[in-house]
Amino acid sequence: MKKDINPISLEKEIGKTFSCLEKVIEKQEAYLDLQEIGIIASVGKGVVKANGLPNVKSGEIVTFKGGNLGIVFNLNPDSVDIILLDKSRTLSSGDEVRRTNRVMDIPVGEALLGRIIDPAGRPLDEEGRIDYVERLPVEQEAPPIMHRAPVNVPLQTGLLMVDALVPIGRGQRELILGDRQTGKTAIAIDTVLNQEQGDVICIYCAIGQKLSSVTRVMAKLKESKAMDYSILVIASGEDTPGLNYIAPYSATSIGEYFMRKGKDVLIIYDDLTHHARSYRELSLLMRRPPAREAYPGDIFYIHSRLLERATHLKEKYGGGSLTALPIIETEAQNLSAYIPTNLISITDGQIYLSPQLFQAGILPAVDVGKSVSRVGGKTQLAAYRKIVGDLRLSYSQFQELEIFSRFGTQLDESTEKILIRGRRIREILKQNQYHPYSVLEQIIFLLAISHGLLDEIEESAISQFKILIRDKQDNKLVWIEERINNNELLSLDDENTLVDFIKETIQAMA
Repeated sequence: MKKDINPISLEKEIGKTFSCLEKVIEKQEAYLDLQEIGIIASVGKGVVKANGLPNVKSGEIVTFKGGNLGIVFNLNPDSVDIILLDKSRTLSSGDEVRRTNRVMDIPVGEALLGRIIDPAGRPLDEEGRIDYVERLPVEQEAPPIMHRAPVNVPLQTGLLMVDALVPIGRGQRELILGDRQTGKTAIAIDTVLNQEQGDVICIYCAIGQKLSSVTRVMAKLKESKAMDYSILVIASGEDTPGLNYIAPYSATSIGEYFMRKGKDVLIIYDDLTHHARSYRELSLLMRRPPAREAYPGDIFYIHSRLLERATHLKEKYGGGSLTALPIIETEAQNLSAYIPTNLISITDGQIYLSPQLFQAGILPAVDVGKSVSRVGGKTQLAAYRKIVGDLRLSYSQFQELEIFSRFGTQLDESTEKILIRGRRIREILKQNQYHPYSVLEQIIFLLAISHGLLDEIEESAISQFKILIRDKQDNKLVWIEERINNNELLSLDDENTLVDFIKETIQAMA
């Protein structure tokens, strides 16, 4: 038998249900999720033209199907031009483009140390996601002049040729330039390896490099355990022009985070020649004017706003420093080309690598006559300034005199002495790749030259002398090294102790 349903109780139950629903509805908040969606009109090599994004802003990130990213570059009356950060193989006309309402940014923080990422902040090292602290825009204003402090602390590269003759300070912008295959990247990587004390964070930014070249750099940094204090931002020649274009700006934003935390940062751009070519390619694809008002004028602007971000901040603004070592490639030693002259005018000095010196086996192939540091001399440790003296001038004079001596059969005694001393200076300044010298070793080598202690030994024996100095340990020298690193002047007693040490080493070679 069916049980009779009481109409009164049923009405009460329905009333309770509706009462509960009314309370739930009252708590709900209605809102509109408006999304601005455009349509791809055409797809080019690394660029896209889209319609239907009337409120989009220049520099804004947009997304495509599959999560591909792009940056709005040109705002036209009826369309927008977008540079792609991913390959365009999966994109076609008619696909959707969605706004994100944020500018291009990158993750920053301590979690990036030891990691390899692309310019969009995506990991390339298969070590999982990055637990970043925050995200910073890749394009930021350079610190105002009033926020900057003098450059007064040296950045030791471990290269005797550089630290003695073309010194670099923390917060300086020193250009490295030369023809292909002259050792430009080698100088930058040696500088990274010399920061093993861990007080300088190193960022290596590869722009348009071959993957084989980047792989060699990565392998050396891992082998030397330099990845503990390094970050690699990689955009290879196989990536899109857009990714190569934003690479140095992304790397600089990472460095600025640490700089504002009071830390010293070294950033290497390898190289800005490829960066300029990537921007040039994008400009032509988007039909920007190719005349003088756009090129090289626009190239000067993209590099100046990048390198102006390198500086040394005052204590109340963080107190850190960002030292930039941009690398560019010259063609047939032409220093007066557009891009070299642009960057020479922006930076605080340049290290020029000569193909003639490289072919002659004089490594690093630094041309002292064409290299200069407009700031680093004031930051050089006091011990260097006392010993180096006129070494730069005398070495340049020797190089000129050596050329003329090839035409003469008989040389006077004073000229012969200059040539003997000059050849030994050249041998001392030679240095193998990936073998940075400590400050004490450099001071010992310079003392040996300035006191003429190597004039009596054969040129071929100088390499043996340098090996013995590196291998020979003396506890008396530890205190001297501490005083040198504390920027104290070399006392007469300290100098005599080092000279005696050099003489003992030379005697051991006999």
